[in-house]
Amino acid sequence: MDARFRQEAQTDLLVAVRPAAASRRRPSRQSGSVRRRPAMLLSALLVGGLAAAGFGWQSAPASAQSTSVLEAEQALLSDDVGVEVKPQASVTLAEAEARLKDVSASRAARAHEEAAAAAAAAEAARPKTVLPIKGARLTSTFGARWGKFHEGIDLAAPMRTPEYAAADGVVLRAGAASGYGKAVYILHENGDVTVYGHMVTILVEPGQYVDAGETIALLGNEGHSTGPHLHFEVRIGGEDGKKVDPIGWLHDRGVEL
Repeated sequence: MDARFRQEAQTDLLVAVRPAAASRRRPSRQSGSVRRRPAMLLSALLVGGLAAAGFGWQSAPASAQSTSVLEAEQALLSDDVGVEVKPQASVTLAEAEARLKDVSASRAARAHEEAAAAAAAAEAARPKTVLPIKGARLTSTFGARWGKFHEGIDLAAPMRTPEYAAADGVVLRAGAASGYGKAVYILHENGDVTVYGHMVTILVEPGQYVDAGETIALLGNEGHSTGPHLHFEVRIGGEDGKKVDPIGWLHDRGVEL
């Protein structure tokens, strides 16, 4: 009984041990493949990571550009649109005002110089001696006439023809005069005096400065006159100076009758 019990127990032990041994040996045959699987997984992860990194590096500019455009659009739509952002580079208000004053003063000085230059040019071009009347006809010369001495020249023209100052000067006299009806006396810079007679209207007054060619009267037929004309005289050195031929006096100054 005991012998049979012991034999059965040994048989059961062998049966129990063999499967256990078999089960211990089976994992040992698969250990190589189990160990290889983590390596393969690691390689796959590395390859996938590099590919993902490469794709991300290549697409970075486009992504960044899209982000910049998006940020710009968001900035335009944000509440900060009405906020003024001033440039950092600037000058003080005092410096800007000083600059404006400098430019204004410079332009004013330049304008003054240009105006002075223009005035000087106009003065240089302006005639200093002119005929006392335009388009007139010489009807009487300087010298003896009708048993008397004619102290000037007569220049006939239609009534109210303008009469001009023969040269720059100051009006000495202007008004009624015996024999002339009305007369104007002008003193010139060299001391000579010119006399204009028989006008119907006087347009200047004593003390007035006149330029050569300025209108002083309108031609008439006043006083001792036989028709509308200008009686023109030249007196050297003053109102009571020697009376000379006006034609020669004009000729000496470049004016031909």
